[in-house]
Amino acid sequence: MGPTGAVAAAGRAEERHAVADASGLALLAVCAAWALVTSALGGGRPDGVLLAVLAVAAGYAGGRIAGALLPVAAPCAGALAGVVLAVAGPHPAAGPAPLGPVGATAALLCLSAGAVCCAAWAAPAPALRLCLRLAALGVVGVAALLGSAAGLVGCAVIVPCSLAAAPGGHRAAGLAGCALAAVLVGTASWAVADDALPRAVTAPLEDRLGAHRVEVWRDAEDLAAAHPAFGVGPGRFGDASPAVTHGVPADGKPHSALLQQAAEQGVVGVALLAAAFAWLLFALWHSPRSTQVVLTAGATLTAVAALAALGNALSATSVTAGAALLAGIATARPLEDGTGRRGAPVP
Repeated sequence: MGPTGAVAAAGRAEERHAVADASGLALLAVCAAWALVTSALGGGRPDGVLLAVLAVAAGYAGGRIAGALLPVAAPCAGALAGVVLAVAGPHPAAGPAPLGPVGATAALLCLSAGAVCCAAWAAPAPALRLCLRLAALGVVGVAALLGSAAGLVGCAVIVPCSLAAAPGGHRAAGLAGCALAAVLVGTASWAVADDALPRAVTAPLEDRLGAHRVEVWRDAEDLAAAHPAFGVGPGRFGDASPAVTHGVPADGKPHSALLQQAAEQGVVGVALLAAAFAWLLFALWHSPRSTQVVLTAGATLTAVAALAALGNALSATSVTAGAALLAGIATARPLEDGTGRRGAPVP
């Protein structure tokens, strides 16, 4: 490709990058507006949704800045913060997984492992890259020590996926696989809530998920079916759920982001949640970073999306902000590529 063609390709890549940013900003605005609409109609409390939208916007903007200035140090610092928060937070008790904020621990560990793997791919020196990959294995060990089975599985999937990312691989195919995995997990959680699977399949899942979790899931599905347009209002699941009102320890939430959106904000809320995840993948697709960094971030965000579909991960502001921070780092154009040259867009 000649100089003129290279300049034209760079211009097109920059334009696609700007479109991704603008579409994300518009989507966040629509999410905030819909929360206010459903709150006005159902008498809910939109502050949780608005805080999540603010956390995503701030995290993504901060990630773009930090990723441009410090493409290796920024994800390392984020990973360290994630591990510290995971260690300091509540941990799973012995026996069946209780309902509670332990899903945030697994999500933070997954984000930490993914951030370290992104830093490894951005590192210019092979020795530093090896050390960072060993650090990612250390995050897997932390998940095991904390007793976070979901965190252990998520980290154990993210690290090999990152190592398998080919330098010249097809990022579109990899990101499509991430989208498919998220859809499958979301569909499975809805099928369990709707009791649409054969009993031979449902029984083991219920044993693993816990009877209380399945009970509140089914309440959320019932509320979504009864209020498909606007839901019962943000933050009102605990008031409308028979299981919660009868003492199920669910913290007033159905412990599934998908089912919570359906119950509290209706079908539009579900569409906005799906659109937010699709936007993250779209932004990664047009990222100027290397394919290895993009696919590592995609696998990490997919793991967090799966945890959010099966638990209460997104109720923690640290998780929503951390996921947006990782996405921002993975879509930032580093000021230098490690050799003293300014980073060039990746087509």
